Formats: sequence, C-alpha cells, structure tokens
Amino acid sequence: MASYFFSIPDVHFGEDAISTLRRLNHKKVGIVTDNFMASSGKTRYLINEMPQACVSIFSEVTPDPSIDILHAGASQFKTFKPDAIIALGGGSSLDAAKGIKVTLEEYFPDHAIELIAIPTTSGSGSEVTAYAIISDPENGRKYPLIDEKLVPNCAILDPHLVLSVPRQVAVDTGMDVLTHAIEALVSDGANDFSDALAEKAIALVWHFLPVVFTDEKNLDARAHMHNASCMAGMAFNSAGLGLVHGMAHAIGGMLHIPHGKINAMLLPLVIEYNAERSSAAFERYLKCATIMDLQAATPQQTLRELIGRLHAMNRHFGIPATLAELSVERSAFEALRQPLIAAALADGCTTSNPCIPLPADIDRLLTRIAG
Repeated sequence: MASYFFSIPDVHFGEDAISTLRRLNHKKVGIVTDNFMASSGKTRYLINEMPQACVSIFSEVTPDPSIDILHAGASQFKTFKPDAIIALGGGSSLDAAKGIKVTLEEYFPDHAIELIAIPTTSGSGSEVTAYAIISDPENGRKYPLIDEKLVPNCAILDPHLVLSVPRQVAVDTGMDVLTHAIEALVSDGANDFSDALAEKAIALVWHFLPVVFTDEKNLDARAHMHNASCMAGMAFNSAGLGLVHGMAHAIGGMLHIPHGKINAMLLPLVIEYNAERSSAAFERYLKCATIMDLQAATPQQTLRELIGRLHAMNRHFGIPATLAELSVERSAFEALRQPLIAAALADGCTTSNPCIPLPADIDRLLTRIAG
C-alpha cells in the first residue's frame, strides 16, 4: 500500500522567525485572529515586520469557530481580495483562517491566496496539517475537516508569541501535543516519516512540558514545545490520529471541555484499551515508554508504568481524571451517552485507531471517564 508524506508548508522557527513576513511588503494581507490578539498588540507585532503592506484584520474568531465565522471572515475579505492570509492565534484562529481561505478561493478560482499560519499556543499543530475543526453549536458537535487544500503554505514558529500563554493553558495544550504524537505513533497509518517526527515530539514534550509548568517564562522550553507541537502535527497529518481524538471531539463538543484537557484525561484509558486488543499497538506503546525512559521487569509492567506516569503527570498539572471532578452532572452526562457513542464512532479520527471499537467499548470508556 502506498503511503504519503507532504513537503509543505515551509517552516520558519527560532527567535527571529517573524522576520520572514518582510517579503509581504507591498502586498494585500488579511489577518485572521481573535479580539484579544488584536487588542493586545500581537497584530501590531506582525504589521511592524511589513510596514508597506496593505492590511485588513478580521478579529471575530471565537473558540470552536462555527461556519458562521467562516462566512463572516470571507465576507469581509471578499472586496479586499488579499494576496495572503495570516492566521494568528491558537487552533481556533488557525482553523478559521483555513476555512476562510478555502471559501475565498471559491469566489476567486483564479486568484491564489497564500496561507501563513502563526500559532500562539503550542498544541493544535494546525499550522502544518490538512485538518480544521469546525463546530456546530446548535447540535453541540465538532467536525474535523480533512483536505489537502487546508494545509498552510508557510508556518512561523515564534517562541515569543507563546510566552504569555498561562501555565494551565500551556499544560492543557502541551498534553494535546503528547496525545497527537502518541496517537500518530500507534495509528494504523504510521510510517517511517511520521514515526521520526512523532518520536522526537514525544521526547521533547516529556522533557520540556514539566519545565514550562515550573517556569512558564522559560523561552528555551517554550521554543522546544512550540517545535514539538509542529512536529506532532506533521506526524498525525501523515499517519492519522485515533480514538482519543474521536472521543475528545464528541465529549468536548457536547460538554464544552477544552480539547487538550479532555485528550489528556482520555489518553491513559485509551492506551490501556488499545494495548489489550492490538499486539501492534502494545509494541508501539512500549516504544513510547522507551522514549520516556520508562522500563520495568516485564513488557506488561512497562505498559502499566507508562499508564501510571501519564495519570501522575495529569495530576501534577492539575488535570482531573474524571468528568465528575470537572463538576459535570451525571444526569446531563447520561442524557448524552448514546449521542456521544455515535459521534465517537463516526469521527474521522477513530478510523485510524489501531483497533476499531464497538459501541459497547465506547460505552465502557465513557463510564470510566465519567467517574
């Protein structure tokens, strides 16, 4: 079976990475971001690098952007007709910019628009993926869109832009990076290229995320986490994800739980589930343990050590083990049980899990995460 690994986007990283924007002088540039980024001076930080550019800012992105946000952004830029769109922000702004760019190109089929992604959190990896998560607020759902047209042309990893991210957000998004990397490593689409990136991302997160938690202004640790997020994104863009994300999209969408947090909560449970049902996944999880310098007397004990250390890391970071600890009412959860099962099974990420779950499997995992 043929596999595929993309060679875009161009990735610029390091303390002076933002200077690559200077090539946009004298061009028409749309910036897609949220109100905080626009009001806090972050957009000015970009504009200072391209003072001769003609700039239009769409700053109405909200968490979990909906199709209405995409239409609003495209409507603003329709008369502007940008040469490039810069996505500035977390995963929501990057995903919105992807959708806006694709929508605009439907209006202007002969006008190519460059998409430049500048993440301000180290988590989604959206700056290098063909994925975008668009929400349906009326039905409490999140839908992963997957299309090569969504891959940005250029990604800029500027560690200065993540220094202000609060500690708890940094660890939630950091655990999202770890989940991306581990799921890519055990996915049934894993390959030599995705493995190389996933393994390095795991090593970086395991070493540097605790440093960020202890010293949130540590620029070196932030830079390494930013790079790890990008690497994990490239890995899962090639290999796919798995059941953690399939369930997280459902639970996060219906119960309004931050994506990184619910991923972290589900990760050790799904590792245990997959390892019991797939010998290939079991071996891959042992590889994760080796990368993390975890070793016990037997392979089974090593797996338990991996699961235990992930639980311990969550506790250390203040991430709860169950929905009950997040004050999710049991009655509200039970009312959503069947829709959650259906959504998790239908999610595109679940299809690349190393074993395909049955409804009863999802049901048992939901009971465990409920607490």
